[in-house]
Amino acid sequence: MPADPTHATVACIKWGTAFGADYVNRLYSGVRRNLSRPVRFLCMTEHAEGLHPDVEVLDLPDEPFRPAMDAALAVADRKGAMRKVSLFRPGLIRDLQGPVLGFDLDVVITGPLDDLLGFAPGKVAMRADWVEARRGRPTGHGSVFRYDPARHGYLYEEVARDPAGAVARARGSEQRHTSTLAQARGDFAYLPPDQVVSFKHDCYPTFPLNWLLPPRLPDNARVVCFHGHPKMPEALAGYTSLSAPNRTCRPCGWLREHWVERARADLGADWV
Repeated sequence: MPADPTHATVACIKWGTAFGADYVNRLYSGVRRNLSRPVRFLCMTEHAEGLHPDVEVLDLPDEPFRPAMDAALAVADRKGAMRKVSLFRPGLIRDLQGPVLGFDLDVVITGPLDDLLGFAPGKVAMRADWVEARRGRPTGHGSVFRYDPARHGYLYEEVARDPAGAVARARGSEQRHTSTLAQARGDFAYLPPDQVVSFKHDCYPTFPLNWLLPPRLPDNARVVCFHGHPKMPEALAGYTSLSAPNRTCRPCGWLREHWVERARADLGADWV
């Protein structure tokens, strides 16, 4: 797609086999239904089969520093966890103008995204990590991230220059690498916590009511993150965790509406 400043650029990455093409297609549908501008939607992947034809494919690069990065990640017990850093490479997205709004595939779009795309212009923007914040750490969460490769190429270049050192400093965590490096440069902002929410931290009724009442969708939520478990299919069916009873949930009706039914009505059943 040629450069067009009226378009919003949105990107995701799908590597390996944990998520199918339907996750990308449903994310694309949620994004384009919730942005006021036309969307240029990109997916970085080595498996493009089944993607909707409007999804622009970026080949997942085999970076020259990958062997050193993978070796360091193996020591950190996080093998493969920093492939997303390739999205930050300057020049990767041809004809790019302006920022990129990025998503992991285990998120569901539930509200307007214009505020997130335009939040804190010029900064790397991420939501504060729920667990890290409770420990007093400033780490951002990588499920939703807004950046500009022309301004923030150092997120890629730091790993390319010293992959083992970058992995060690981030303790194997891509989101820690991204957020702490941007913070060190005074180049970071936290996305609004009421707009980017966690399914397991923000949507569950208080235990033991979670065994009786369905999960709720917070009023101003724009993106719901399904980090850890349950993932979206588990939450749709109802999730039982014998080891963590406060993580058990009833079947989630609003999730079916936003993630399945609206995407099916938008793209057609063949793509979701």
